[in-house]
Amino acid sequence: MREGSLEAPTRRRIDWQGADFYDRAKIDAEMHRVFDICHGCRRCFNLCDSFPRLFDLVDSSPTGEVDGVKVEDYGKVVEACTLCDMCFMTKCPYVPPHPWAVDFPHLMLRYRAADFREGKLAWSDRQLVETDRNGALAGMVAPLANWASRIGNALTRPAMEKLLGIDRRAELPKFHGRSFTTRAKSAPPERDEAAPARDRKALLYATCFVNYNNPRIGEAACAVLARNGVATEVAYPRCCGMPHLEQGDLARVAEHARTVAAALGDYIAHGYDVVALVPSCALMLKFEWPLIVPEDAGVKRLAQATFDISEYIVDIAKKEGLAPGLAPLPGGVSLHLACHARAQNMGAKAAEMLRLLPETEVAVMERCSGHGGSWGVLKENFEVAVKVGKPVARQALSNGKAHVASECPLAAMHILQGMALLDGETKPPAEAFHPIELFARAYGLMKD
Repeated sequence: MREGSLEAPTRRRIDWQGADFYDRAKIDAEMHRVFDICHGCRRCFNLCDSFPRLFDLVDSSPTGEVDGVKVEDYGKVVEACTLCDMCFMTKCPYVPPHPWAVDFPHLMLRYRAADFREGKLAWSDRQLVETDRNGALAGMVAPLANWASRIGNALTRPAMEKLLGIDRRAELPKFHGRSFTTRAKSAPPERDEAAPARDRKALLYATCFVNYNNPRIGEAACAVLARNGVATEVAYPRCCGMPHLEQGDLARVAEHARTVAAALGDYIAHGYDVVALVPSCALMLKFEWPLIVPEDAGVKRLAQATFDISEYIVDIAKKEGLAPGLAPLPGGVSLHLACHARAQNMGAKAAEMLRLLPETEVAVMERCSGHGGSWGVLKENFEVAVKVGKPVARQALSNGKAHVASECPLAAMHILQGMALLDGETKPPAEAFHPIELFARAYGLMKD
């Protein structure tokens, strides 16, 4: 076998508007080629369930090689991929610029895009990813929506499982009656105009999760930036489209990209940095959108102007220095590094940020949480999601820290549930956090 490339991974544009992209014969041929390389390497056996499924199919085939695997079984491998990008970013030695040019996640995306075009996606799955519509509607009746989604609700959870395919055992996000954008406009924090970063201007891209499900993350980010003198605005034109990307609806993703880039363009022109509050959304703005709509100059400018929130705080610390007043977090933090934060190729910025806190021990966890966006809550995936996330849940329990945090709010929630499902004397904390929430607490800006 040839040696892998030692150069940094590079990605090629996604030619989703070309006819060949959806050609089943060509997709199957590329699947066979990539699966054969993966079978000969097997480095990614412990990343997610896609690779164990592939290797089991190969090992149980009549030939013991990829040519013995039925083409109709390729979908089983695709179904388990959460598009976390960890195989591409951290494991595979054959990604571009290597001549073998393996991009496993984008191949899984291509297969799903063909399925989507052929109408194979279930109605219930399509409704699940309408985050803006669902968030707005649920926010109108937030107490009722949260009651209905509570685990153990014998009236609603079995019905949700049957109609929407959401496993009755899966923890679901809560909804809020007042969105983050509404709260930010009505009560913005007072900015310290004498703080070191007073010359900066930041536009917070709220993201659908923060806007509808956890406004506290956005409030924490606003408070920390204001303490450091950053002039901050909040905008949320629409979702980044990651849920639609997971389903292969690339035309919808392109539509979101163009809309958001156009809406944020004036801010960028006036010197604002764009700061995304959830790593999946930052990944979309920085990397996926330019590959899907490479001809759009606004999308390109937005990609160049975008920071992840942890990345932005670390950038302030390095260039201007942070405002004083940070206190220790007693008991330390078990910090999960989200896959989509790692896929941004920016380093472990959340860990770097929390290590700026005095006398605070940070135990980093780099294993997959198993959640995978909307993937992990589905009935056919929930048990696999718990299994994949069990090592990080076990590690979090073993760390015994007072706080559990993840840059991905869904991952944090799933890890906490995984910890609760493990038998043992150590019990998980009552709540998990985004790192920026803990940073705000260390400043005394947010309370329990």
